[in-house]
Amino acid sequence: MRRGERREAAIQWIALFRDADPREIDEALGASEVLALPAGTPLLRRGEANRDVFILLSGKVIVQMGDDPSPETAIEIAAGECIGELSAIDGKPVTALVLAATDVRVLKLDRDTFWNRLMLMRGVGQNLMRTLSERMRRTNEKALAVERERLELQHLRKELEVARELQASMLPLQRPLFPGRSDIEACGFMEPTSRVGGDLFDAFFVDGRTLFLCIGDVSGHGIAAALFMVRVIGLLRMLAMDTTRPEDILEALNDRLCVGNDANLFVTLFCGFLDVQSGRFVYSNGGHCAPMMCNRTGAAMLPLPKGALVGAASGRRYSSMERVLEPGETLLCYTDGVTEAEDRAGVPFSEQGCLEMLRLGATSPLPALLDSLYEKVVGHCGSRLLADDCTMLAVRRPLPHVDMHRAAMT
Repeated sequence: MRRGERREAAIQWIALFRDADPREIDEALGASEVLALPAGTPLLRRGEANRDVFILLSGKVIVQMGDDPSPETAIEIAAGECIGELSAIDGKPVTALVLAATDVRVLKLDRDTFWNRLMLMRGVGQNLMRTLSERMRRTNEKALAVERERLELQHLRKELEVARELQASMLPLQRPLFPGRSDIEACGFMEPTSRVGGDLFDAFFVDGRTLFLCIGDVSGHGIAAALFMVRVIGLLRMLAMDTTRPEDILEALNDRLCVGNDANLFVTLFCGFLDVQSGRFVYSNGGHCAPMMCNRTGAAMLPLPKGALVGAASGRRYSSMERVLEPGETLLCYTDGVTEAEDRAGVPFSEQGCLEMLRLGATSPLPALLDSLYEKVVGHCGSRLLADDCTMLAVRRPLPHVDMHRAAMT
């Protein structure tokens, strides 16, 4: 080490040498060297033995105590501070990764120089205790902050689990939906991609023979979408009791959702009224994907009336269409998390994949049909962690008993 570099290293700005005799410091550092390390270089590795003490002269060094390399858990060493003195004291393996975050220059001191010469000088030991205390204070503050974040995250997860349970309690998830009725079969399914989702479906009787059903997909995911979904469900249940015109429901729902919608959320929605005795089904659509119809002879998409996204802009007008749901025929409503689920190559499951499953399961019990369809989607994706919420609602008019007997014979 050249004399100029020794003097630079021993100047009074280094906390360890503050108020010490510069000539004694210069003499003690005679055999020491200055290391120039590029960014990303480990100075000390966890688990290795260490006999040296380093003093940071310039640049930025971080200490990573745990296995998580995130900046939130790292402790920064300030210029002029010591590094590695604890492992050099007790001789035990290094307990943390010390990494050069930028290009750095460090003064390397062997153990004998540090303990047998520097620590014997007036004020150096006291300076070491002062710098260690300051670092311990920063370390404790960092640890407390990390612990607070951990506890907050744990609390948030508990709240999300409660929110998921509350959300699920708002949807008709019993299977089948109307076990006491012989004139209709219905079943729903929902698997959110996160703890709470924005998909929704509902089915309930507004009178003894008229079934209201709907399915929707709120934009986005998480808490905001879930809260918007709860608002949609509440409004739909109220509006469906006042009219049997699905287009009127969508128009009123759209205008109400636009009020106070600071988050700019919207929902795609399909809804309709089914007369379970005649099979007459009147339905309307607000930007949602087309449902599918299937029977023993095949499956096809249900024609849709045009309709804008619900909640995106007030004053929208909607229209309706009508179709008869024949005995033995199944209506399948779903969200795009089903048909747009992609495999590893980016190929979606698609409407054709869904139609094929419907053809194969046209006479299967509805719970089994929806479970099979979900498993087919999961198999296509290669993972149960889907990229979007997966929601389905199936409704079927059962065959008369005589036709059901003939169907079983054939």
